[in-house]
Parts: sequence; structure tokens; C-alpha cells
Amino acid sequence: MAIDPPVITLRDIIVGFGGDPLFDGAELNLTPGMRACLVGRNGSGKSTIMKIIAGLFEPDGGELYFEPGLSIGYLPQDVPLPDGGTVADFVAGAKPGGAPRHEVDEILSRVEIDGDLDVGTLSGGESRRAALARALLGDPDVLLLDEPTNHLDLPTIQWLEQLLINSRKTLLMVSHDRAFLKNVTTDTWWLHRRALRHNSKGYTEFERWSEEIVDGEIKAARKLDQKLRAEHHWLVHGVTARRKRNQGRLRNLESLREQRKMLLTGEGLAKVEAESGPLSGRLVIEAKSLAKSFGERAIVSDFSTRVLRGDRIGIIGPNGAGKTTLLNLLIGKLAPDSGRLRIGSNLSIAVFDQTRATLVPTDTLWQTLVPGGGDSLNVRGRQRHVVAYLRDFLFDDKQANAPVSTLSGGERNRLLLGKILAEPSNLLVLDEPTNDLDADTLDVLQEMLDDYDGTVLLVSHDREFLDRVVTSTIAVEGDGQVVEYAGGYSDYLYQRGTAPRKAQAAAPKPRGSSPAKQRPRASEARKLSYKDQRELDGLPAHLDALETEKQELETTLADPDLYSRDAAAYNAAAQKLEDVTTEIAAAEARWLDLEAAREALTATASP
Repeated sequence: MAIDPPVITLRDIIVGFGGDPLFDGAELNLTPGMRACLVGRNGSGKSTIMKIIAGLFEPDGGELYFEPGLSIGYLPQDVPLPDGGTVADFVAGAKPGGAPRHEVDEILSRVEIDGDLDVGTLSGGESRRAALARALLGDPDVLLLDEPTNHLDLPTIQWLEQLLINSRKTLLMVSHDRAFLKNVTTDTWWLHRRALRHNSKGYTEFERWSEEIVDGEIKAARKLDQKLRAEHHWLVHGVTARRKRNQGRLRNLESLREQRKMLLTGEGLAKVEAESGPLSGRLVIEAKSLAKSFGERAIVSDFSTRVLRGDRIGIIGPNGAGKTTLLNLLIGKLAPDSGRLRIGSNLSIAVFDQTRATLVPTDTLWQTLVPGGGDSLNVRGRQRHVVAYLRDFLFDDKQANAPVSTLSGGERNRLLLGKILAEPSNLLVLDEPTNDLDADTLDVLQEMLDDYDGTVLLVSHDREFLDRVVTSTIAVEGDGQVVEYAGGYSDYLYQRGTAPRKAQAAAPKPRGSSPAKQRPRASEARKLSYKDQRELDGLPAHLDALETEKQELETTLADPDLYSRDAAAYNAAAQKLEDVTTEIAAAEARWLDLEAAREALTATASP
């Protein structure tokens, strides 16, 4: 089968910004009709690649090829809007000298926005539609989209998916929205460890493909000199082990969602109370027949719910429907017009502010986490060294003393999440925490929320993140209609009758495992080998011992005078902590592999 020649080629591209190369020898080909995503950790250079192709940035070295006559449309991550004028004027300005009004109106009709609106009155979602129309003007051959779903609500994201699929354009996209990428893309480009890798499959295959690559790197790193232990540590914690741990935790969501269903329907409540204690002792929020209107517009009408300790509640809905109003009603920040609200005693609330107003640009990351001084902080009853805690959120050690002003938007969100999650609280209120976060950081956030022993209220448009985290979903539909559904976003779609049951049921299954491993042939053994079963039986005790050793090392390192008193002892303890943490990750991954194999064999043996 003949392959179309590329319309854009990047060959041996080097970008350094005066220091270590951001990437070296990057190669990229875009062929006609390819809908590719560009993925990688925050700061790896994704937006730089986009700017190189858009002609806005000159690389330090390498070759660029563009098919003669090729036209390119570019949607940057942040589009500055003019101080005045109409949407039509803003869109027409994409062409030198302006574009004819009939051409502007045609493209505005495709993105469903009124060209006569004043740009100063646009919401975040409307601004994004206007910017998309500007990028689409002139029907470009290639479209570059940097975080196209930012500030868009779920209905608009789904509309954009269909628009891009139906357009049949050549696309290169950067996005943190994994569900969006899975639905749209045909190819994946991965910026990983200063290299650009290609997989001729969409983002659906990314986790399996990337884990294969990282597993190979881990095996290679284990053979190298001890000087590479830090790199080995990053490989283990950056991708494979964290995802495998999260796969195990996903299985636990099913029982939590079943309990939430019982609570909402009233079925089996005695069982819930028997397992978790009396409802009155675990109550966080109880709302009965809440109603709130602004003028003639009803935001919430006759809404009731009961939130218990440990629940993870997702709140979804179109922009402007009233999600923030509902959130403020539930935490008592806004009084209802009618109805009754009861809040549990001793409630301590920590709020994620997506404007990042609590971060001081001149403070270092260290000062942000411990503003009162010192080199450790208390995280949910455990003393943690600042640098070790920053590593949990994928920061390099050298960034600890860098000012906040040097961080990207995604890195600032990451730092703010670390700050919020370290604060003493029993109720987390997270309003769009996933904006600008890469896949690895989303995995970190999921892990942190799994470990959090309080209650979470989460506003998000990230469908896959909701599926991985929440126990129930409250849908704010508009016109006062607010309905709660047990489960994540896929469960919500199924219960509304807008998605097949198959899609919902597939969500919690472990990713990255092959069908052959999950469904052994009938001729194969239907239980683990003696050796594997013995290893599985011994792993919990081994993990407990490692965790105890880790806590002891962290306590040692929390001594603020240790380094000045005995630097060698401090360095030895830090190295040992790194080794133990790596061993824990490997043991957890092995336990998950063996447990998944055991479950699959048991299922095969069942009639």
C-alpha cells in the first residue's frame, strides 16, 4: 500500500535555550490526513515544536521541509484578545489586510459563535471558539492545536471532536484531555527524554506503547553504573510503577461506587452502615431540597444529596450552567433560597484556586511549601523532606530553589496541588485542577487523591479523569435541573441512556495488559504456579517491612540539623530512601501483576 509523502518534515532538530538541549535530533513527519497528538511531560518542548512548525520559533539546528503552497492554521495555548472590537473583526485579522465578511461569517457558523459579539464580553469557552475560528479561517491544509479543549465544557469538547474528525484535515494537537485524544487521533508523537518517538496508532495505544519503552529503559538502567540510580528512580516512578499502582486502585472504585449507589437509591443502606459505621458519624454534607435562583433564572431546583467521609464527588455541566454556584451552596459559602443544608462538625476545607492567586512569583518552590522556614513539612501526619515531596510531583531536585516565576502553567498547577494536598484538611474542593497537566501529572494527582483520607468535591471537564477518580457524578444540566448518578462519567452516560453499557464496563479494567494474559487458554494451568503463589503470599509482609523502613528513613531526614551535623549520614540516608522507594515501587508492580494473573486464572476456571 502506497504511503503519501509528508507535507511537513522536521529533521535532526535541536533546541537548547542556551543550556542543555530541550531535545536533540528530533524527527517528525506529518502526512496528509494524519490526526496526530504530540505528548510529553510539561516542559519537554511540545509547544516549542508547534511554534517551530508555525514559523514562530527558529531551532538551533536541523532542517525543515514544507510542501510548496501548504497553508497552516495555528491555535496557540493562550490567544491574546484585543481590548475592543467584535468577534468578526478579531477573526478577520488572521489575514493580512483582513478577510471578507462572508468568509468570516461562514467560519463563525461552523464554530457556532455570533460575530457581532464584543470580544470584551466573551467567556473562556467563547474566547476559545473565536480563537479556533481564527485558526480555521481560509481552510488551512494543516491545523496546529495547542490545548484546544482548555476552558471548553463537555458539550463543546464533544462538538469539537466531531468537527475535527469530519474535517479530514491534517492535524497536530497538544492536549491534556486523554479522552479527547483517544477519540480523535490516528498517530502519536512522544517527546521523551529529549527524543521524539512516533507510534502509528492513536492515543488509545499510548500507555501500552510507552510502558514497553520505559520497561526496556529500566532494564537497561539496571545494568549501568550506580551513578545512574537517580535516572533509574525517575524511570520507575515517572511512568510504569505509578500507572500499575493506579490500575490496582481502579479496581477498588467499583465497590465504592456500589456503596454510593446504595446511598442514593436507599437500597442496602444497612449493609453500608454495617461496613462503614453509622451514617450520622460519617456525614460531611447533607442537602435537602436546595434551591437557588438569580432573578428569573433558576440555577438549582429541589436538589438533595448526602456526602459521606471519603466520597469523591464529580460535578459536571456546560459552562454557565451553575457548577460553581452548586459548589458554593454545598460548602456553605452561598446561602440557598430554600431547602436545608447540614455540614458535618470540624470541617476543614482546602480549596484549589485555578487562578493560582495563592502562589507568589518571587518565592521559591521550597518557600512555597514551607513559608515559615525549615526543610520538612507534615503531610497528613507524616514528616516529609521538601525535596522528597517535590519529587512526588515530578519536580527535579534543582528546581527546589528556583522561583515560581520560572515555572510553566502546568508546573504551577502541579506545585499548587502539592501545596493544597499538604495542608491539614478533611474536605478538598478542586475546581478544574486538571487544566494544563500532562498525563504523568494526572497520574500523580489520581494517586494523591486515592491516598487522601478525606472527602473530595471535584469540578472537571476531563472525562477520563472523572472515570478514574470519582464515586458519583452530579450533573448540572441548566434551568435548575441537577441530578446525581453513582459512578464516573461513563456511568453517567450509561444511566442517561446515551452510551452503551460496554463502554462503561470497560473503564475500570487494568490498562496495558494483553488479552493473552487476562484470558489463558483452557489447556493452560488455571492457578498460579507454586513459586508465583508463594511469592504473592509473601509480598504484603515484604511491602509492610519496606514501608516501615521508608518511614524510619523519612523521620531521620526530617531532622533539620542532620545535614549540618553529619552530611555523610544525611546523604547515605537519602540514597537509602531512594533505593527503598524504588524497591517498594517494584514490589507493588510485581504484586499487581501476580494478582491480575491470579484473578484472570480464577475467572477462566469459573463455569
